[in-house]
Amino acid sequence: MGFKTTIAKASTISKSYRTTVPASIINQFNLREGDILDWSLTASNNNLIIVISPEKKQRKKLQDF
Repeated sequence: MGFKTTIAKASTISKSYRTTVPASIINQFNLREGDILDWSLTASNNNLIIVISPEKKQRKKLQDF
């Protein structure tokens, strides 16, 4: 059906939660720490439809000397 992840508290003092992005998705989209995931949510027929668009963080390019 898809990927399953578990929701966990972000910290003991926060009301936020976090989950893990599966490694296969990280690899498929070449995501790295610091990249941003833009989440769009829609409710339809008692289902939550989530579209996640990765936005790459600007990475410094090595210049030839």
